[in-house]
Amino acid sequence: MTQTTLEQAIQSFDRSAVAPVEAAAEKARAEILSRFPMEAWPDLPLERYALGQPDSTDTYCRWLEYDSTDLGSIAGGSAQKHIIFKRKHKSGWYFPQRFKSVEEAWEALRADFVTLLARASEDRWQELAELLPFQFGPALTLKTLHIYFPDRILPVYSRDHLTHFRYRLTGEDAKTARKLDPVTLNKAVADVLRARPELSGWTPKELERLLYHWDDPRQSGSVYKIAPGRNAKHWNDCLQNGYVCVGWDRVGDLRSYETFEEFETRFREEYEKDGAGGRAAATRKAKELWLLTKLEPGDRILANQGTSEILAVGEVVDPVYEWLEDRPEYRHVVHVKWDTTLARPVPPQKRWAFLTIAPVSRVEYDRLMNGESDPPPPPPPDPLFAELAELLDERKQLVLYGPPGTGKTYTARRFLLHWLLSQAGEESGPVLVDRDRNRDAWTRLTKPGKKGVAQVTMLTFHPSYSYEDFVEGYRPQPAEGSGLKLALEDGIFKRVCREARETPLQPFVVFIDEINRANLPKVLGELITVLEADKRGLSVTLPQSKELFSIPENVYIVGTMNTADRSIKVLDAAIRRRFAFHELMPQVDLLAGVQFGDLALDAFLDYLNARISKKEGREKQIGHSVFFVGEDPVSQVEEFARRIKHEVIPLLQEYCYEDYTALADYLGNEVVNEKMERLNSDLLQQPQALADALARLIAKDSGE
Repeated sequence: MTQTTLEQAIQSFDRSAVAPVEAAAEKARAEILSRFPMEAWPDLPLERYALGQPDSTDTYCRWLEYDSTDLGSIAGGSAQKHIIFKRKHKSGWYFPQRFKSVEEAWEALRADFVTLLARASEDRWQELAELLPFQFGPALTLKTLHIYFPDRILPVYSRDHLTHFRYRLTGEDAKTARKLDPVTLNKAVADVLRARPELSGWTPKELERLLYHWDDPRQSGSVYKIAPGRNAKHWNDCLQNGYVCVGWDRVGDLRSYETFEEFETRFREEYEKDGAGGRAAATRKAKELWLLTKLEPGDRILANQGTSEILAVGEVVDPVYEWLEDRPEYRHVVHVKWDTTLARPVPPQKRWAFLTIAPVSRVEYDRLMNGESDPPPPPPPDPLFAELAELLDERKQLVLYGPPGTGKTYTARRFLLHWLLSQAGEESGPVLVDRDRNRDAWTRLTKPGKKGVAQVTMLTFHPSYSYEDFVEGYRPQPAEGSGLKLALEDGIFKRVCREARETPLQPFVVFIDEINRANLPKVLGELITVLEADKRGLSVTLPQSKELFSIPENVYIVGTMNTADRSIKVLDAAIRRRFAFHELMPQVDLLAGVQFGDLALDAFLDYLNARISKKEGREKQIGHSVFFVGEDPVSQVEEFARRIKHEVIPLLQEYCYEDYTALADYLGNEVVNEKMERLNSDLLQQPQALADALARLIAKDSGE
């Protein structure tokens, strides 16, 4: 999709719509200043600052996170962003470990808040980095500075959002922005906006709303389905109040936990023997509920009733997650702007029967929402794509790496489709979710042109792949008359670079599967010098042809690397410096809700990978795609058993070096007869019996 320019955004922006929001923001700001005037900070007691105190709701941190969202949100994550808080699930206080006591920590933090405000009032913005609020609570610091100095700091507190806006405003690379502190980023964005004559006199709130109106970084959100109670019994309440509510109340406010591990322990204590079905099931349900802490504004929610009906589709809005103590039950709520026009019956979604909260893939979303006379809104782009695009733009070379079955090639292919179509001004969403259009677009991108070079050149590296194949070298050719002669030929990469040089406005990608199976330093040769993004256009002399050769700016390399074959740690250090690397690990949550009798598929893969990680290392885990058929998890126990026999067991046998005692430790004695050193072939021929045996293995290991 072609991006809107800032000029177009300014013309279409309705300043009058900001007035009521700004009035509410100013009211909240006045309330905070009346309670916490600047001159009160030197003597402010800890009890007036910190969250978590049962008898105090009028604290500074509570006002900033919960009671002033019109001033901008700092919601999300844990309470650690407040630097000091009273623990709810452990005794005592949380504070930075450099201090011996909470009293010592508060003395230091309060003094640094006083210094922060004093230096900001004198425009000494470059002297804040050493201060505790700046180091441990950047979002808290930015919101504090906006409250006390509203004309100098914009109400934008997310470092990622500020980096995004700075890049869009200046075009400077994201790598430079990441070196800047949040205050400098915020002021840089504000300075660029205020330098524009047409924005003269605009308030900070108007500038903030203009930025999100222009290019909201939250639009690349995720999609989840959430059931508003059993059989949607709380739906009317949710629709009326603009939220979706979830149970499991005995664990309390999710934001009061410092880590997921702490929350998981508490969840198991409360529900392992009462409502969650045992240790393994309690862990799965804890992971499910913890997803609420990951939601962001712009994410999409499908409210479902049972397995065959969508009641509405909504957009997550600030303040996102809240714990509503005054509700009689289902106190975990997520604020949502609902659209009931998208309500519809859907084909039965079997796994929804086991899940309150579940991620919905973009393909699944499109399949559920299509078929109506009014087209549904397209699924948001995968948030990963924005991150990969930033890495590729910064380094020019990108490698997706991880264990087998984690979807590296699949993800790389979909990313390249999205990225190249977007570069050409085309909307990628409809292409990515339509199998035929997806295939046609990929065929078009990989089809060689008149000079034999495609926009995407696909290669697979192997141990005998050479410099001569990739750059240039002497190859045998028919000689005149008879026999052969050696002639110098250009390699694939050299041909791509020549075409890219002649077509500078079009990006060209060399897509290398299994990039680590070749000897990369040998294949690249002297090109390793000019691969770096800041050395594009510089020339090296090729040793065989003696030509001066350079790599154009519009040539990119995207590779995949299976870490079960070779760890990233053993790659040549010079190679690692020149490539950006992004790890893809098993996404067990994509299998959530798939059950074969008592065996939960996600629990089985979690169990297996925990054992593999302990014995073989995390890089040899088994990926989720082993249990996928096309875009969906396996749904039939027969297909599950087939994957176990033909994919999982051979891989485990390779790891175990035919040691059947070790193999039995993975799959249990019902599947492996370690004394006879063979598999139980009768059991492997009975799919449901195999699933039941694996379920008993997990239950036994969990002590259930």
